[in-house]
Amino acid sequence: MVFRRRDRRSLLRVIADFLYPRGGWLRAFHYVKHRVRRLPDTPERIARGIWAGVFTTFTPFYGLHFIVAAIIAKTMRGNIFAALMATFFGNPLTYVPIGVVSLKTGYWLLGTRFDEEKHRSFLGKFVDAGADLKANLFALFSDRTADWKGLAIFYHEVFFPYMIGGLLPGIVVATICYYFSLPVIRAYKKRRMASVKKKFDAIRAKAGTKGELPQKAD
Repeated sequence: MVFRRRDRRSLLRVIADFLYPRGGWLRAFHYVKHRVRRLPDTPERIARGIWAGVFTTFTPFYGLHFIVAAIIAKTMRGNIFAALMATFFGNPLTYVPIGVVSLKTGYWLLGTRFDEEKHRSFLGKFVDAGADLKANLFALFSDRTADWKGLAIFYHEVFFPYMIGGLLPGIVVATICYYFSLPVIRAYKKRRMASVKKKFDAIRAKAGTKGELPQKAD
């Protein structure tokens, strides 16, 4: 296939690149910023896509952020590719603070108590819930008994508070990113358009000069 990698990465290499991209997170950030600014769309649609992608990172739908961001961007008439790129706002460096803020906000909105000791390793709870879900799905096709009690506890203690609590900080942070990125994208596209126009005018002027006929001497 045309887009298949020549050097296929191992599973450990894929995980390592996810946790720490080659060249570092700063280079990855500049790459995403460069790709977003050069998208062939209006600044408003790109900024709405960024809003959708950043907001999605405050939802507990890990593994489905691309799908959620695309749906939100399409609903808002934003740029879907910008939304997908903006989901990288959520990464191994930011998932922990995003999760803690979302959980605390959720418990506060629901009027319940947030237990620091109980939810210190909330990412581990997502992993445990995934393992329970996998075990129960296998149990449906075997003679083992499915036990949904652990997932029910996870839903009420982590997933639902996370989902409710992520709405407020997600809207705030996504809106800040929207109003910050919109003028930056506008300025970049205006400068790029002026640069393209300048090069085009230079080519036209050069072509016009070559096309002039030499004057005959008297």
